[in-house]
Amino acid sequence: MDNRLNVTYITFDGHVEVHIYRYLYFVIMFTVYMLIISSNFTVVSIIVIHKSLHEPMYIFIAALLINSVLFSTVNYPKLLIDFLSEKQIISYSACLFQWFSYYCLVGSEFFLLSVMAYDRYVSICNPLQYSTIMRKNTVRMFLIFAWILPACEVSVPISLSAKKEICKFHLKGILCNSTVLKLHCVSSRLLHIYGLVVFVSAALLPVLFILFTYTRILVISYRCRGVRRKAAQTCLPHLLVLINFSCLTAYDVLLGRLEVDFPKIVHLIMTLQVTTYHSLFNPIIYGLKMRGIYEHLKRLFCKRV
Repeated sequence: MDNRLNVTYITFDGHVEVHIYRYLYFVIMFTVYMLIISSNFTVVSIIVIHKSLHEPMYIFIAALLINSVLFSTVNYPKLLIDFLSEKQIISYSACLFQWFSYYCLVGSEFFLLSVMAYDRYVSICNPLQYSTIMRKNTVRMFLIFAWILPACEVSVPISLSAKKEICKFHLKGILCNSTVLKLHCVSSRLLHIYGLVVFVSAALLPVLFILFTYTRILVISYRCRGVRRKAAQTCLPHLLVLINFSCLTAYDVLLGRLEVDFPKIVHLIMTLQVTTYHSLFNPIIYGLKMRGIYEHLKRLFCKRV
């Protein structure tokens, strides 16, 4: 704690040999961050520019990619600063803000994936009612709720944590996430119960809903050969993204709740995967697997060549 400014600082204890490899870490992560921004915004720009892609499915994809960029921006600038700093520290208030932003965007990701699953369900299983159900106002409402609802849910534990006294000032990680709970002097059962409720409502229920809708789509596509190709082209990318994101989120949530002493290098690699893999994975999957986007990408890069 800095008594002069009355600011409490938390030290990140998850870095491995940062004093030796700081410039290597910085170059690699800066390159990855630039790739994340450029790849995601390339696909988003294509969706925005071409009116043929102004459909709910592509609008939700653009929102998902923007969410990935925001998620990376919450984490990467701080990581890059820490790599070049002698001490890897953060004020407790800034740590809470990073924690808040981190899980807001994770919740938004699951909500957007759920909406995309519903969009595909209506398109494939009720095509005649699609234009009536998925109106512009409905799409706007889904997008607004995708960012507002997670923010409301996550704000409760953040506000409660801000009032709790902390006795530990070393965080076993490189980012502020649910492991912040381990810094408190007294473990709060209320926070753990509420966290479980948020996990069920913001992650588990959306995943179950997505699996249910895709099961229905598979049943319909099995009965009707004409929709099999459409289902495969549009649903497979969503399922790949869901599986990837769910596995990484499960690791992140369990890490904060289980008293498992992972080797520092393993924890570092897994945390970097959470912040890197998914954000790079999304634009590649949607850019290559979604035919509408792929055709425009091919024209764009073929012209440059």
